[in-house]
Amino acid sequence: MAQREARAEATWLQRNRMTVTPILFLLPGLLFFLVYVIAPIFQSFHISLYDWDGLGEARYVGLANYEELLDDRNFEVSLWNNVKWLALYLLAIPAGLFIALFLNQTVTGIRLYKSLFFFPFVLSQVVVGLVFSWFYLPREGLLNATLAVFGLGPVNILGDPDLATYGIIAAGLWPQTAYCMILYLTGLNAVDPEQVEAGRLDGAKGWKMLWYVILPQLKPATFIAFVVTIIGALRSFDLISVMTNGGPFGSTRVLSFYMFEKALGEFGFRMGYGSAIAVVLFLIMLVFIAYFLWQMWRDERTARHG
Repeated sequence: MAQREARAEATWLQRNRMTVTPILFLLPGLLFFLVYVIAPIFQSFHISLYDWDGLGEARYVGLANYEELLDDRNFEVSLWNNVKWLALYLLAIPAGLFIALFLNQTVTGIRLYKSLFFFPFVLSQVVVGLVFSWFYLPREGLLNATLAVFGLGPVNILGDPDLATYGIIAAGLWPQTAYCMILYLTGLNAVDPEQVEAGRLDGAKGWKMLWYVILPQLKPATFIAFVVTIIGALRSFDLISVMTNGGPFGSTRVLSFYMFEKALGEFGFRMGYGSAIAVVLFLIMLVFIAYFLWQMWRDERTARHG
């Protein structure tokens, strides 16, 4: 009887091995994802309903933390700065595309050019922040030394509340453009040469060739570039921490940094309020992620039925 059951089980595994094998390989990763990603998301929703310092007893306050956000000037500044990051960070996508088109040419020294443009991608965000902090120094920085050559006065970018956020975004665009460039270089290697040749026979060249022949084939790379760039803009934290620590006068805060300040900062330990900020940031990300997933599903459906 036991031998018959073992034989039946072995037969079932053989029949379903194409289904069971991928599940067994994915199971450890899925467990880690559930424990360290999905579970904390629900914990954040739960903690945001409490007034808690992380150590003592938690006091249920309902939606009071969210109501406080509506009148919090620092939250408003952080949210508006995230909008700036979203709008300006997207410049990395066309910049990466045009650099990739240039590097896709067969010219002398192209390997050196590729290495120079690829270099920012391998740098840590902390290193990028330090380099640009030195670059922006009011007296010793390279930026003001260059401006002095043209007779322009020194500019204290990181010390000016109106300019500091844009200076940090410029620092973030440097490695992000390199990342988009790599995505597009990979996509250009997969461009169908027959379609390019057919376009040339039809008289397409220059911008028409790019718009009607090349860019449609780069749609998967563009999709990934948009997703990664938008998530990177919403998660911006390390550059701000290194370059200004939220200053001057809190003008460079974003939601992720403000959440850290309120929950884990020196004068923070308001876990409930920090979790409420985290929930708002998560919901904003969720809108974009849901849109991109819907777009992907629609494209696959169109390709399947088209």
